[in-house]
Amino acid sequence: MIKKISLLVLTFVLLSSCVSPKIYKELEGKYNNLKQENRKLSDENDMLLSAKTAAENELDQLQSAYDKAVAERDKLQSDYNATKANYDALKDSYDALEKNSSAAIAANSQKNRELLAQLEAKEQALAAENQRLEKLKKELEDRSNRVADLEKVIADKDAAMTALKEAISRALTDFEGKGLTVEQRDGKVYVSMENKLLFSSGSWAVGTEGRRAVKQLGSVLGQNPDIAVLIEGHTDNVPYQGNAQLSGNWDLSTKRATAIVNILQENPAINPENLTAAGRGEFAPVATNDTPEGRAKNRRIEVILTPKLDELSKLLNDN
Repeated sequence: MIKKISLLVLTFVLLSSCVSPKIYKELEGKYNNLKQENRKLSDENDMLLSAKTAAENELDQLQSAYDKAVAERDKLQSDYNATKANYDALKDSYDALEKNSSAAIAANSQKNRELLAQLEAKEQALAAENQRLEKLKKELEDRSNRVADLEKVIADKDAAMTALKEAISRALTDFEGKGLTVEQRDGKVYVSMENKLLFSSGSWAVGTEGRRAVKQLGSVLGQNPDIAVLIEGHTDNVPYQGNAQLSGNWDLSTKRATAIVNILQENPAINPENLTAAGRGEFAPVATNDTPEGRAKNRRIEVILTPKLDELSKLLNDN
């Protein structure tokens, strides 16, 4: 188009030198029209170039978006393929499990029933054991209370026997150093009187001084009706050769114990049911029989005072 316009301009120049003014005017008018058309075409060309550039840019963007979309599609396809492979593997596993599910469910059900039965048995055993423990706890509390009651009764008895010993010691002060001793052992009070205080050799008749001692002892016993009184007669090991009415030392020890009982019975405050006479002969010595001093200690009367344990017996029998 530009070459055509240039040719026309050249032609116009050449002709202008040799054409008439009229023709010149016409040519000049055409020239101006062509010039305007050229300008218009040039503007359109610029617009088209801009549009082309914009289209190329848009094409580049679209190509980039397309490439990105293809990459995303490929990734999604890869993820889909992996997921499908996992799904297929899981489905195969599920199908295999489903084939064995009935037997597995039955086995688990049986095992569950067995475990449930064991659990119920253990619960019953635990309940029984708890019940037994509660019973044992109640029994332990009862026994503890019993022990406390028994300990109190024993302590009271010990205190009473201590008071009794002190009372007897005071009552028999006049006979200290005359073969009389008062001791407290194992919850009992022992009053020991050697024969020199009570009897002549080979006799079971109580002398005046011995009678006075037994009477004073009886005055204390009469004030303690809950005391059991055991009177034991003892001899040495020398064979008895006195009165023909006696068979020997055992008989003599019994006679002497009975003589003490008879004196105590003269006190109406003493209950005869609390008295017991026993002969031990030579078989419970407290010293050697090889010396005169030892034999003198063995020839004795022992009065053993024991608290009555009726309250203890009642506590024991009640439980």
